[in-house]
Amino acid sequence: MRILITGGAGYIGSNLVDRLMGDDHEVHVVDNLSIGKIHNIQHHLENNRFRFINDSILNESLMERVINEVDLIYHLAAVVGVKYVVEDPLRGIITNVRGTEVVLELAYKYWKPVLIASSSEIYGKSTNVPLAEDDDRILGSTTVGRWSYSDAKAIDEYFAFAYSKRGLPVTVVRYFNSYGPRLDPRGYGSVIAKFIGQALTGEPLSVYDDGLQTRCFTYIDDTVKGTILAASVKEARGQVFNIGNDRETTILELAQKVLELTGSPSEIKHVPSKEAYGPAFEETRRRVPDVSRAGRVLGFKAQTPLDVGLRRTIAWFREMGG
Repeated sequence: MRILITGGAGYIGSNLVDRLMGDDHEVHVVDNLSIGKIHNIQHHLENNRFRFINDSILNESLMERVINEVDLIYHLAAVVGVKYVVEDPLRGIITNVRGTEVVLELAYKYWKPVLIASSSEIYGKSTNVPLAEDDDRILGSTTVGRWSYSDAKAIDEYFAFAYSKRGLPVTVVRYFNSYGPRLDPRGYGSVIAKFIGQALTGEPLSVYDDGLQTRCFTYIDDTVKGTILAASVKEARGQVFNIGNDRETTILELAQKVLELTGSPSEIKHVPSKEAYGPAFEETRRRVPDVSRAGRVLGFKAQTPLDVGLRRTIAWFREMGG
């Protein structure tokens, strides 16, 4: 197949590129490298089945040419990472909402199947764990910039379901704390990237607040597998799926594991989250996916234990020089 991946130079996108190239597909990537990195896809640039375009998904004439040429779209391009969103919410809203609008408008025009990448941030502050795809969303005030990302992704999903009602083959996936090689300390999966970086340089590991907030960490191989299944299984069309591991881990436990696996002499330092992100920042205490729908419809289950995934990720960071 001829496949377009928007955001294909990013962390998840570039790992998806590797998998699809390994399966002998022709892969087109559109990425403006504002968050993605060229070295993530460097090894494919000379391959005649790979095409990289350094441009924005907001360039409608470009996107029209590319979408008209492909058979399937994975739309991953977005401003991601709490730090990026809090620092410049306007950029995040425009990229995440208008970019998805452009992709879906053109996919509908040329009738191309689309997978839309969404996020566990959709659920906001909901404490109804495990979080099922149809659960209510609970968000804070619009004056808190963090929630603009959740709302932008929700609008993306509304667009997706609206086009699905018109018959377009659309599927949505919500990622839960994916991690692995190519993590960006300021972008997606930043807590693991940050801890590994701090451990390898001997700096204290910055654990926000009491560290007892929990997340469910999903190794990149499982993230990519779930993504491809969601785009491939016909019964998935018109639905949304949590793609994640359902094993809950506290941030403090994560920090301790990173210290153990790196053999680092670093200490753990507790830091108020408001000190890092400002007085209006709000954190969610638990974020656990209900993965029963993904298991039932896609046959998906995350397989990689946290210790195994962390060892592979630490090895990559060491290879890249910390």
